[in-house]
Amino acid sequence: MHGVPDAAESTAPPSRRQVDAVLFDFHGTLAQVEDPVAWVTAAAAACGTELDRGKATILADRLVTAGRAGGPLPRRVPIHLAEHWADRDLYEHSHRAAYTGLAETVSTDVEGLADALYDRLLGPDGWLPYADTLPTLRILKDAGVKVAVVSNIGFDIRPHFAAWGLDALVDAFALSYEVGRTKPDPAIFLRACGMLAVDPERTLMVGDSPADAGAVQAGCAALVLPAAEPGRANGLGATLALAGCEV
Repeated sequence: MHGVPDAAESTAPPSRRQVDAVLFDFHGTLAQVEDPVAWVTAAAAACGTELDRGKATILADRLVTAGRAGGPLPRRVPIHLAEHWADRDLYEHSHRAAYTGLAETVSTDVEGLADALYDRLLGPDGWLPYADTLPTLRILKDAGVKVAVVSNIGFDIRPHFAAWGLDALVDAFALSYEVGRTKPDPAIFLRACGMLAVDPERTLMVGDSPADAGAVQAGCAALVLPAAEPGRANGLGATLALAGCEV
């Protein structure tokens, strides 16, 4: 009979899941760079130099002020680094050149320190996933919600997720230097949705900055959480509530 739904359609309970996918920023959302003093101490050790905590603390303050990847933006970018700085999230060589160049503006007697500091970024030891990253990703996976990481970054972070045992919980990576677009450009969010084969209107973007909120222009919902200190919980439980996942 016309106008009468079939039995399966009329009796199936409505889904409580509100989204089909969640896109996560990387730095400041899922993970944080290591403590600056630990960063400098480890990099100096890689160069064969042991720093006492006092000297490492002073050096760390200067390097963070000069401009550290994952840290606050530098107050001034030297003119010879301006082009690399502008392109840092689009090209690997520019990302390295920008941040090693900024580190080299700080006087130090540790030979090779600028490159060693940058190399800490390239491996998982230089980062700490937030305490609620693993449980949040696992619950989303169990609920059938797809996950992508969308990051403005100039190097591959897939090895980090593999080292942390999180790679099986992430379905796709939309990294700016691979996609050729940076947040808040809607194109990078749309690319991530395409990778997951989901509609933007059924997708939630979670990040820690106005650039992440740019996902709204792509049709996604957005949740912006303030970044927490390394290793702590980052409030990611709010993602689960918005995604309609039962905890």
